[in-house]
Amino acid sequence: MLGLTPFERKGYDLFNVFDDFDREFFDGRPCRMPVQMRNGFSTDIQETENGYVLESELPGFRKEDISIDVTKDYITISASHDENKDEKNEEGKFIRRERYSGSYSRSFSIAGIDADNISAEYNDGILKINMPKKSESQNTRRLEIK
Repeated sequence: MLGLTPFERKGYDLFNVFDDFDREFFDGRPCRMPVQMRNGFSTDIQETENGYVLESELPGFRKEDISIDVTKDYITISASHDENKDEKNEEGKFIRRERYSGSYSRSFSIAGIDADNISAEYNDGILKINMPKKSESQNTRRLEIK
């Protein structure tokens, strides 16, 4: 009967913790994970008069860690980061040793975009890509009949 009610009552019983986890993980409910964790990084796209502005949040990355590839009708943003934090005492023994490695990649369709004039800049953890629209003369061409 509880399955038919719109708001399921959940009792937080210590013995049912794994059962609840199992039920939520495997029964096909929508993912409740934040967008940043599912996709790697948040991206906003705004349409302007002359094109589009794509802004991606990439905090903690250096400009050298980010690559932007334009192929045919897609633009792919990739970011990769490797970091080692080693702390040793006077004797050379490790006090703390942490390693972090991560990479993210997202692709976006750029159909209708003038790919030759795309520009990008990276400031304070925000990647901003300006993508001008194709002009009408670039979208159409006349074929010669032979």
